[in-house]
Amino acid sequence: MGKKVITRRDFLRVTAMTPLAGAFAYGLKIPQEKEVSKKVKVVLIRDEEALISFKKPDPDVVQKMLDDAVAILLGEKDTVQAWKKLVKPSDIVGIKTNIMHYLPTTQEVEQALKQRIMDVGVPEENIGIDDRGVRRNPIFQKATALINARPVRTHHWSGIGGCIKNYITFVPRASAYHPDSCADLASLWKEFNLIDRTKLNILVMLNPQFHSVGPHSYSDKYVWDYKGIMVSQDPVAVDAIGLQIIQAKRREYFGKDLPMQTPAKHIRLADTRHHLGVSDPRKIELLKLGWKEGILI
Repeated sequence: MGKKVITRRDFLRVTAMTPLAGAFAYGLKIPQEKEVSKKVKVVLIRDEEALISFKKPDPDVVQKMLDDAVAILLGEKDTVQAWKKLVKPSDIVGIKTNIMHYLPTTQEVEQALKQRIMDVGVPEENIGIDDRGVRRNPIFQKATALINARPVRTHHWSGIGGCIKNYITFVPRASAYHPDSCADLASLWKEFNLIDRTKLNILVMLNPQFHSVGPHSYSDKYVWDYKGIMVSQDPVAVDAIGLQIIQAKRREYFGKDLPMQTPAKHIRLADTRHHLGVSDPRKIELLKLGWKEGILI
């Protein structure tokens, strides 16, 4: 019997179901309460129709992907109930995005997050979306909750840019964190009071970048349609899984283990030196939902 392909019709039919019911439709085994491990949980969701065209997400599919992923991450049948575990109506919420011209977080992801935060009861005027202006933005200055969302890509100074690095714009001088392959990047989370305020980390893997050479390097040649999104409450765990996928894509593309220009050592050190989260794959429970072709992990 051939592998079942999830069509858009299938996907929209699942939209009428609860997120956990959708998980069963995609073939994901949800652990019973007694089976739930003490591992850090990461949810990877992919959909074959997540992109309308190259680097152009389908907003409806992206919303559904995020809804299912967040509900499953938090063990709720209802998406809004899941978000109520993250934010309260009284919260001031900053959505930390990434505006890199060639590979941004995307408006589709930003607006999907904003919609669910508003559904919890947070007034629109208490929600901000920003990247480079966070230090001057009144919402982020007063934020009681942060949502951390950015695309994954190889990076000249840190090996890869992921959720750990996305908060570099809270720092007055980013270059202070560049030495030794950005080894101590995770320290800024504690220095700028970001650990407790961060409620969710989203690693956008719709079009990841798996290779670059030099500062601010980008080429469409090294970007591919992975059509995925990863979510976790642990920024280190989600980056560690993202790194594995990037490394697998590099092996596939180059036909060998080609080391990145800069080793992404900051992810391991975020765990072992700074205790921000978990980097050991043996301590991460990865739940894979949706389209499996080319999953690379």
